[in-house]
Amino acid sequence: MQTTWTPRFDEVLREHLPLLEAGRELPSDASLAALGLDSLSTVHLLIGLEDALGVTIPDALLTAENFATPGALRTALTPLMDDPS
Repeated sequence: MQTTWTPRFDEVLREHLPLLEAGRELPSDASLAALGLDSLSTVHLLIGLEDALGVTIPDALLTAENFATPGALRTALTPLMDDPS
């Protein structure tokens, strides 16, 4: 099963990437750190994603690898998303 991602995921993510120019594509393999995601903004991103997606992200998923790229973050969060069917 593949989760259909809400545009809200990208909106929340973009809010925490100060070096990503408005309107610029956000590739799945882009380095979030290179786009300005630091430790403090990661905490804010975590809270924003939990609120926007209606999930609780467990501590086990709070790894540098999971917050390295948009694709890695989506992959980590996929099991938490409700089945759309």
